This record gives sequence, structure tokens and C-alpha cells, in this order.
Amino acid sequence: MVVNNSRSSSANGSNGSNGSGGQRPAAAAKRAPPSTWTVFLFHFALPMALVAILSNINDIYNGLVSFPSHLLHHAWNAKTMQPELSTESSVKKPTLSPKERPTAAAINNQQQPQTQTTVKTTTTTTTRPTVATTKSSTTTTTRSSKTSSSTSSSNHPRHRQNAASDPFHQQMETNIRTLRQQYKQAVNTPNEHLAAIQLADFLKYRDTVIHDGGTYQMEAIEVYSRALSLLEDKWRKMMTNGEDTRKTAMTHDNEQHSGNEENDYYSTGLNHELFLDYGSKSIEGLLCATYTNLGKTYFMSNMFERAVQSHNQCLSYDHRYIDALSSRGQAYIILGKYKEAATDFFQVLYMDSNRLFGNVVTGLARCLSADDSVIDGGWESLVQLLEADIPRQVESLQRAKELSDDSAAATIKHYADILKHMHHAMFQYHDIKTKNVSEAWKHLSKGNEYKMSTLAPFDEAFEIDKVSRLKNVFTPGFWPAGMGSDTKTPIFIIGFVRSGSTLLERILDAHPLIVGTGEDSVFNGRLDSIRNDIIKASMAGQGEFLQTVKKLADDVVVDMIKRWEIIDANTNSEDSSSERAQNPTRFVDKMLSNYMNVGFIHLLFPNALILHVAREPMDSIFSAFKHDFPPGGFDYTSEFSSLARLYHGYRDVMEHWDKVLPGRVTHIRYEDLVKDLPGMAPKILSRIGVPWDPAVLEFHQKKHAVNTLSTTQVRKGVYSHHLKGWKRYEEFLEPLLKRIGSRVEFKLSTSLTPSSS
Repeated sequence: MVVNNSRSSSANGSNGSNGSGGQRPAAAAKRAPPSTWTVFLFHFALPMALVAILSNINDIYNGLVSFPSHLLHHAWNAKTMQPELSTESSVKKPTLSPKERPTAAAINNQQQPQTQTTVKTTTTTTTRPTVATTKSSTTTTTRSSKTSSSTSSSNHPRHRQNAASDPFHQQMETNIRTLRQQYKQAVNTPNEHLAAIQLADFLKYRDTVIHDGGTYQMEAIEVYSRALSLLEDKWRKMMTNGEDTRKTAMTHDNEQHSGNEENDYYSTGLNHELFLDYGSKSIEGLLCATYTNLGKTYFMSNMFERAVQSHNQCLSYDHRYIDALSSRGQAYIILGKYKEAATDFFQVLYMDSNRLFGNVVTGLARCLSADDSVIDGGWESLVQLLEADIPRQVESLQRAKELSDDSAAATIKHYADILKHMHHAMFQYHDIKTKNVSEAWKHLSKGNEYKMSTLAPFDEAFEIDKVSRLKNVFTPGFWPAGMGSDTKTPIFIIGFVRSGSTLLERILDAHPLIVGTGEDSVFNGRLDSIRNDIIKASMAGQGEFLQTVKKLADDVVVDMIKRWEIIDANTNSEDSSSERAQNPTRFVDKMLSNYMNVGFIHLLFPNALILHVAREPMDSIFSAFKHDFPPGGFDYTSEFSSLARLYHGYRDVMEHWDKVLPGRVTHIRYEDLVKDLPGMAPKILSRIGVPWDPAVLEFHQKKHAVNTLSTTQVRKGVYSHHLKGWKRYEEFLEPLLKRIGSRVEFKLSTSLTPSSS
């Protein structure tokens, strides 16, 4: 069902009668009415300033109270974000065997920015595999010569979207400027490749923790590519001169192994360099690590084929390099290549006896959920491994809890995360394969318990206050008439998590004039700076203010288009733009949490369509509860009390928008989409303003990569057997049902209904 999208006068900030129905007193009649600008200042500019102040205080509060814990044990100082020159891990693994092995913190050291300035090499007779690498292999294509390499395109402070004003963000920007300067100074010196890697690593890291449409992703790709070109040249010279290009196998504490090392994959090939700082890696270790990080950056940029190519380059040096195998498997999942992904994941599971790459368990479970024939033995092969491994990981966790040094917290989190992944995989096995609800629930509950054990307590009062502030600021008089851009280019999809938004985006993306841009919202990432610019402009006069708002809105659209052009030019998919009859005119921004930002969306884009996907409440809520989201804004969906509060906040906010901006949001029921797509699709496209195209009904046949937890589902097309799926677990969900109360039903006022209604 689709709600009428017409706007009332209140939504446009009009001010009618005084509401009394009678005449004003004589004194009031003689008083000159306030100017439009005075009304604007009091009803818009001052509330805007209040929003900015409160938001910035909130960012600072988050930064002080809940600073990213994973920054506390790698090569960057968590408080100052300044580089530290230590090359040793600060986390020690509890002794589980006679051999000391790499730790969870060591893998963080390898993946996070480092600050070495010299390369040390040792002699060995190892040579590179036969796959050749050319400089062009790292070149990223752009569709226009005008596109800059630095094109811009949950919530936990680790994944900030609107943080331009908080100290964490500002310190990161300072560090980036410093690293750029160091890189510039290192050009044409022996350390240029190291300066390039350090800069690119930090740019990648920055875009990992601050989601703003990939501001620095293209710059990181360009700098990584330069470093790889230098490293390849150096490697070829070393090979020509007969020099050794990799290190002799060693343990990560630089002592030679003794005894049986048959299955010790961290002491063979380039894996034994995995945990070394850059200054201690060999030339091939540097190449492998850099290609892997480039692949991860391509992945973040939605260039999944490029990601695979980059990981392949790394694996041409060492086909067992664990980090590249794990990362390539993730890219294969997004590309729908489940067998290839499962092969990579299973190989990592076999080699990674310490489970430093716990995400491969989740990845393999996703592959088996899509097709249980992707590995020999199907689910049973994974289950047999997990049933034997879970008790060992529990024992390791208990030993970690007995540690008294500074490494305890990080080590405990490492094992809790592994057990979370394992129990969630076992839940999927029983939920999908055995249909044993009791066993499935046991594993789901245990997995969520491990997850929540590593998080700070949920701040319910803060969530309530956040919604209250929003409702107090965004009142009917907030939006002046004539505000914003006239463009209809953006289409915003909002809703509660696991509401069916990916399905809607994929349906729209199948239309030749519409592009789905994924979940890294350009608008959302720019919102903090947009808000600050608007406040400054509001003090300069109404004319400048209106021009500023329009320009800010238009700039967002330009960046959305540029970001898509770069991604599309680097996509080898059959359905890339080369197959499109004409350039797209609509771009979908699917950031579910933007339901909190409808007021700002309406301010900048009063004519843009806002599609709210609403799913049967308990289906959406239970789906959120059972899914293991990446660390960020959805951390607290894994326990009943916080999940219920988040859902109530969402419903409160959506009811508020319907009250102050009646008809502005177009509501779409997920159930209507899956039950009658042929009836709903034409009406949605008509509301968007594009002609009918039957391709939207065959959206699942497109090869387009979908980077979301719904990847495997949307490739199956539309199906309805999962509706009311929560009912299977109703006896276990009774406490959650009580917390949701009367909102277990979601009655939306609609004006258009499916054709079958």
C-alpha cells in the first residue's frame, strides 16, 4: 500500500489564522505583524542552532564515554589518534599450547594503520609464483576526466555518520593532513612506498569508522596503487639481482619453531609475516599486505570485482595467505559466487586454528544457507567442526578472564566474538536445516549473550531523550516556504532494520532509470557539515540562506552521481551502465536510520520521494534480534530491552513525521510487495515519476552485487513463506512481545492498495 504523498500547508511552513476562530483584540490589531525574516529566525534558525549544539554535545559525549575499544590495542593512540612506533602487540594470548601463537590484537596491528619508516629484509630462497602483475592492474577507471581521485560520494562512535564537529573526527582529519605531508616529502625517496601505505591505511581506516559516502576511498585506492607500483618495481629488481624477496619462516615472537609444524600455517609462506609491522616485512610480505588492503578498500567502495582481482594478485605470491582468502570470500558472497566463497572460507577455517578470522564462520554459514551443496558434506562438515571447537573456545575464554594485565579486555572480546560467530552459525543450521526450534533458540541466545557481554550497558534514557529533542525541534513551523532544491533525483528509503528495504532497492535498481547506491549514504554522511553551513548562512540573510541550502542539496546529488559513475566504471557486471539505454535519473539512498533525519531531508529536498518500508512488527523485530550485524548502530538489537526501546523510538519518530509533515512520507508495506509485486510495482514507479518497465519484476535475475545481510535472500526473488516466521519462536519471544505491547500491530493509513486487494 502506498500513502498519498500530497503535502498540507503546515508542511510548507504556512501560517494561517490565529486558531481562535474570532477577532483579535484591538491592541493586537494595531501591532505590526512580525516580518517574514523574524518568523524565520525564531521558527527555523534558532531551532537549527539548538539541533547543532545538542548533536555536537552528543558526539562529544559518545567520544568520551564509549571510545572505540579496538583502538586501545593497535598502533594508534586511542586518545590522541597519534601514531605510536611500537611494533609489538599489547595483547597476550592465554597459553593454550606449547607454542605461542598470533593474537587477536596482532591481526588488528596488521590491518590497522602503522607508522614504520624503514624496511628490513632477510635472506631466503623463496621466489614469487608465476602470475604476473602489471601496473595497470591497480588502476581505477573513472567515467569522466573531471572526476577527482578524492571524490566524495548504528550510532556507535565506531561507525559515526555525522561527526564532523566532534574531537575524534577532527583529530583524524589532522592526522590525514600530517600523513599527506609526510607522503609528499617522501616522494622519490627510498621510503616513498612506506609513506604511501601509511597514508592509504589511515584513509581506509577513517572511512571504516566514519560512514559518509566514502569520502577518502578513491584517494586511498590511488595511493595504494602508487605504493604497489613502487613495490613491484623493487621486487623485479630484486629478482633480477637474485636477491631474496621473503623472510625465513619464524614465529611472531621471532623465535624458530621446534617440533611438528605440519599444520602450523602461521609459520609457513607469507602468513608468518602477517602480524609483523611494515618495517619488518619482506618485499613480498609488503606486496601481499598492500594488495589485500587495496582489495578491502575496493570492497568498501562497492567495487567487488576489483576487490577479487586485488586479492588474486596477493594470492599469486602465496595462495595460502589467510587474510586475502578471508577477504576474497566476503567479496565472492556479494557477487553471488557461493561455492568460491565457501572454498575460501573452509580453507581459512582449516588453516586458522586460533580462529583469528572468526568472520569466516559466519561467511560459510551464509553460503550454506544459500546452497548447502557448496562444500562436500554440506552443513554437517561445518557443524562437526563447530561442535568440536566450541568447548575449546569456551575454555580459552575462561583462561582469558583470569588474565590480570592490560591485554585481558581485548583477549576476552576476541574469544567472545568467536563464540558469537559459532553459536550464530549453529542457530542457522538448526533454524534452516534441522528445524529444531529449541536447539536453534539455545544457540541464538548464547551467541547474543556473548555479543552483549562485550558492550557497554544500553543507555535507554539517552534514546528516549534523543527522540524527545527531535520532536521538540521539528515542529510544523520549522520549514520555511521555498526552501531547498527542486530536484527529484534522490529517492530516500527509510525504515526499521530488517524491514525489507533491500528488496525495495533491488526492485527499483532493476529499472534502467534508477540506481541503487547501497547503504553508505552520501546525504547522511554530509549531514553534520550541512547543518553547520545552514546555521552560518541563516545569520547572513534570507536570500543567502536559501541559496546556501539549495547549493548544499545540489552538491549532495552531484556527489551521489559521481560516486556511482566511479563504481559503475569499475564494475564488470553484465548489468552495468553499458547495458542501460540511457543515463539514470534517480538515485536511491538506502540508509534506514535516516528515519531520524526526515526533517532535514525535507529541508534540502522538499520534492524528493521518501519511501518508508514497514514490515509486520514482530517479523522485523525478531529478524533484527537473530542477525549478527557488523559493529555499529545495531549493536543493541541483540537483547530484548534495548531492542524494544529502539523499536518504540522508531515508531514514535514515524508517527511524529506523519503529524508535522502529513503525507510527506510514502509508506510501503513489505507484505504487499511480496504478495503482489506486479500490482505494487507500477504504483511505486508512478509515484517516482518514471515509466513502467517490466524488468523490475525480474530484479533477482540481475547480477548486480548487493552488500547487505540480505544478499542471499534478494537473489532468490520474491517469496512469502517467511512471513510470520517469528511465530515458530513465539514461546521464547513472550517477554519481548510484552515490551512491544500494542505496537505488535502497525496500522498505516493508505490511499493506494495492491491490485489484489
